[in-house]
Amino acid sequence: MRTFWKLAAAFTIMFSMFSAAHAADAKPHRIAIQVDQNDPATMNLALNNVTNIMKYYGDKSEAVEVEVVAYGPGLNMFRDDKSPVKDRLKQISEMAFPSKVTFSACGNTKEGMEKKEGHPIAIVPQASVVPSGVVRLSELQEQGWTYIKP
Repeated sequence: MRTFWKLAAAFTIMFSMFSAAHAADAKPHRIAIQVDQNDPATMNLALNNVTNIMKYYGDKSEAVEVEVVAYGPGLNMFRDDKSPVKDRLKQISEMAFPSKVTFSACGNTKEGMEKKEGHPIAIVPQASVVPSGVVRLSELQEQGWTYIKP
């Protein structure tokens, strides 16, 4: 009987080591979502994707990073004065943990809109401005992020 318990203990230790090594080797889930249309349905679809991704990996106790990048007409998603999804952005930001959600607004588009409209444009507090939305998406893909365009 003593041999059985020694074997059982050894198996438990080996299984724990394998599980820890496997978890350390697991590829992180990183997903970039593009929004380039001034369309509330597209914006809501992108945010539905974010919510579904966070729920799926959260249910599996796996971490995930999601970055929503808006440029061109899609920048209206992050405009403090025009965003049709402003409340959802705040809600998703507040419920994201342990997932990580980032909202990135294209600086080139913002600058162009400011010139055209003749005044500064405020971005919602949940988003940050990146120099170029297209370049940001490219950089994320080069780093191995999965790319989604709703």
